[in-house]
Amino acid sequence: MNWLILILAGLFEVSFTFCLGKARNSVGTESTLWYVGFVIALLLSMTLLIKSIETIPLGTAYAVWTGIGAVGTALIGIFIFKDPTNFWRIFFIVLLIGSVIGLKAVSAE
Repeated sequence: MNWLILILAGLFEVSFTFCLGKARNSVGTESTLWYVGFVIALLLSMTLLIKSIETIPLGTAYAVWTGIGAVGTALIGIFIFKDPTNFWRIFFIVLLIGSVIGLKAVSAE
Protein backbone atom coordinates (compact mmCIF):
# COMPACT_ATOMS: atom_id res chain seq x y z
CA MET A 1 0.00 0.00 0.00
CA ASN A 2 2.83 2.41 0.78
CA TRP A 3 4.21 1.97 -2.74
CA LEU A 4 0.90 3.28 -4.08
CA ILE A 5 1.10 6.19 -1.64
CA LEU A 6 4.65 6.88 -2.83
CA ILE A 7 3.53 6.88 -6.47
CA LEU A 8 0.75 9.35 -5.60
CA ALA A 9 3.32 11.52 -3.81
CA GLY A 10 5.42 11.53 -6.98
CA LEU A 11 2.42 12.47 -9.09
CA PHE A 12 1.68 15.38 -6.76
CA GLU A 13 5.31 16.44 -7.23
CA VAL A 14 4.64 16.56 -10.95
CA SER A 15 1.47 18.54 -10.18
CA PHE A 16 3.27 21.18 -8.17
CA THR A 17 5.90 21.69 -10.85
CA PHE A 18 3.13 21.94 -13.45
CA CYS A 19 1.40 24.61 -11.33
CA LEU A 20 4.71 26.46 -11.04
CA GLY A 21 5.10 26.48 -14.82
CA LYS A 22 1.54 27.68 -15.36
CA ALA A 23 1.96 30.41 -12.71
CA ARG A 24 5.11 31.60 -14.46
CA ASN A 25 3.15 32.03 -17.70
CA SER A 26 0.15 33.84 -16.22
CA VAL A 27 -0.59 37.14 -14.47
CA GLY A 28 -2.88 38.53 -11.78
CA THR A 29 -5.51 36.35 -10.17
CA GLU A 30 -4.79 33.45 -12.49
CA SER A 31 -1.16 33.42 -11.37
CA THR A 32 -2.22 33.54 -7.71
CA LEU A 33 -4.53 30.56 -8.21
CA TRP A 34 -1.73 28.55 -9.81
CA TYR A 35 0.50 29.38 -6.82
CA VAL A 36 -2.25 28.22 -4.45
CA GLY A 37 -2.44 24.97 -6.45
CA PHE A 38 1.35 24.72 -6.14
CA VAL A 39 1.20 24.97 -2.33
CA ILE A 40 -1.64 22.44 -2.05
CA ALA A 41 0.11 19.93 -4.34
CA LEU A 42 3.39 20.48 -2.48
CA LEU A 43 1.76 19.80 0.89
CA LEU A 44 0.01 16.70 -0.41
CA SER A 45 3.22 15.42 -2.00
CA MET A 46 5.25 15.88 1.19
CA THR A 47 2.53 14.39 3.40
CA LEU A 48 2.26 11.30 1.21
CA LEU A 49 6.05 10.97 1.04
CA ILE A 50 6.23 11.08 4.85
CA LYS A 51 3.50 8.42 5.07
CA SER A 52 5.26 6.17 2.55
CA ILE A 53 8.54 6.06 4.49
CA GLU A 54 6.83 4.27 7.35
CA THR A 55 7.66 0.99 5.58
CA ILE A 56 9.80 1.92 2.56
CA PRO A 57 13.47 2.75 3.24
CA LEU A 58 14.02 6.52 3.15
CA GLY A 59 16.72 6.45 0.47
CA THR A 60 14.63 4.27 -1.82
CA ALA A 61 11.46 6.29 -1.26
CA TYR A 62 13.22 9.57 -1.91
CA ALA A 63 14.91 8.27 -5.08
CA VAL A 64 11.62 6.89 -6.44
CA TRP A 65 9.73 10.08 -5.49
CA THR A 66 12.26 12.33 -7.22
CA GLY A 67 12.47 9.95 -10.18
CA ILE A 68 8.71 10.09 -10.72
CA GLY A 69 8.85 13.86 -10.34
CA ALA A 70 11.79 14.26 -12.72
CA VAL A 71 10.35 12.03 -15.44
CA GLY A 72 6.85 13.43 -15.08
CA THR A 73 8.07 17.01 -15.10
CA ALA A 74 10.29 16.38 -18.13
CA LEU A 75 7.34 14.87 -20.01
CA ILE A 76 5.02 17.73 -18.99
CA GLY A 77 7.70 20.13 -20.19
CA ILE A 78 7.97 18.39 -23.55
CA PHE A 79 4.27 17.86 -24.21
CA ILE A 80 2.68 20.90 -22.56
CA PHE A 81 5.33 23.60 -22.29
CA LYS A 82 7.02 22.64 -25.60
CA ASP A 83 10.47 22.14 -24.11
CA PRO A 84 13.06 21.04 -26.66
CA THR A 85 13.63 17.33 -27.10
CA ASN A 86 16.34 15.22 -28.68
CA PHE A 87 17.68 11.67 -28.58
CA TRP A 88 19.81 12.16 -25.47
CA ARG A 89 17.02 13.76 -23.47
CA ILE A 90 14.67 10.86 -24.26
CA PHE A 91 17.48 8.35 -23.60
CA PHE A 92 18.08 9.71 -20.10
CA ILE A 93 14.35 9.89 -19.32
CA VAL A 94 14.09 6.20 -20.22
CA LEU A 95 17.19 5.49 -18.13
CA LEU A 96 15.57 7.26 -15.18
CA ILE A 97 12.41 5.19 -15.56
CA GLY A 98 14.51 2.03 -15.61
CA SER A 99 16.31 3.16 -12.47
CA VAL A 100 13.04 3.76 -10.60
CA ILE A 101 11.74 0.34 -11.65
CA GLY A 102 15.04 -1.22 -10.60
CA LEU A 103 14.87 0.38 -7.16
CA LYS A 104 11.36 -0.98 -6.69
CA ALA A 105 12.48 -4.43 -7.82
CA VAL A 106 15.37 -4.66 -5.36
CA SER A 107 13.62 -3.07 -2.38
CA ALA A 108 11.97 -5.27 0.18
CA GLU A 109 8.84 -4.03 1.91
